[in-house]
Amino acid sequence: MVRRRYTSTRLLDEGMVIDQAIIDRTGRILIARKTVLDSFLIDALRKMGVPGVYIREGEEDPDEEIEVAPETLETIAKLKVADRAKVTLSDSVKQRVSQGIQFLYSDTNSPNFTDTASNITHSLMHAISENDAVAMNIDALKVSDEYTFKHSVDVATMAMIIARKSGMSEVEIYQIGVAGLLHDVGKSQIPNEILNKAGKLTEEEFTIMKNHTLFGYKILKEKSGIPSEIMAGVLQHHEKINGRGYPLKLTGKQISSYAKVLSVADIYDALVTERPYKKGFSAHDALEMIMAMTEELDVDYMRSFIDTVILYPVDSLVTLSNGERAKVVKNTPQYPMRPKVVGLKSGKVFDLANDIKCASIIIE
Repeated sequence: MVRRRYTSTRLLDEGMVIDQAIIDRTGRILIARKTVLDSFLIDALRKMGVPGVYIREGEEDPDEEIEVAPETLETIAKLKVADRAKVTLSDSVKQRVSQGIQFLYSDTNSPNFTDTASNITHSLMHAISENDAVAMNIDALKVSDEYTFKHSVDVATMAMIIARKSGMSEVEIYQIGVAGLLHDVGKSQIPNEILNKAGKLTEEEFTIMKNHTLFGYKILKEKSGIPSEIMAGVLQHHEKINGRGYPLKLTGKQISSYAKVLSVADIYDALVTERPYKKGFSAHDALEMIMAMTEELDVDYMRSFIDTVILYPVDSLVTLSNGERAKVVKNTPQYPMRPKVVGLKSGKVFDLANDIKCASIIIE
């Protein structure tokens, strides 16, 4: 059984496994979760002034069976509250969207380019509106194994949900969806050896890669019927509130609202997605990193995003930091990392978001 224990940095030893990501104020990952600590890393943590970290102990046993008492099952049934409506894509919609997005990125000069982008976005909007979706489960959105296609649909869907949560109009939600689909269309102009490189890009290669925002803007500018707001979102989706983004190094109010929404969705999806050169972060760790990026991302849209994410769907099993396995019975929108759960062995109710007695308990 895996346990999570908070340990003072002065008591850390080589060989211990850290069970949290250590990030700096810009959101960069300094030490990844599940890293085995050595003397260099321990010394670095102490020099940074980190008072303590969570350490991972024990081994996971996925086959361990837990006998649940009838009273506990009754408690679970009594307290269970269905999750907010989530956006779902039917197989037929996934097929249409997958084919459409591949067409967009393979033939940017097609006279049907604008209509295809519009049709895909309307399909996604219908999936959101037909069940009044206000939340999303990222794992359920997959439409393609190819990263660029999947990423584009993920970003478009997440961005539309964020826009809806933020109170934007239907026209704005639709336009943000189009911008999300096309935010990386400029990558069609990037050499494949850079775009599909299995390792880290060199400084020169990264400079070339950053041009995809300019290329995308140019592609859209040559089309008829693409609103300027959509073009601004595509051009600026890598800008940062603190001015350290690209390509224009814009700050705060200079950045379009569409780009601010896209940036949140783009970064989150990039973090959780596995690529040839990196493993994907867990949804939990990615959300923690997003929440730390207050100098780069718009805080209001970040909050809207946090309110829409369901990390632990109702009925899912989780492991608490006290070592107990528990079932999720209710999610709290403002606190996606702290749902209400019921311990399977103890039958205890742990309201992680609202009960002060549970303040020291987290989900691993």
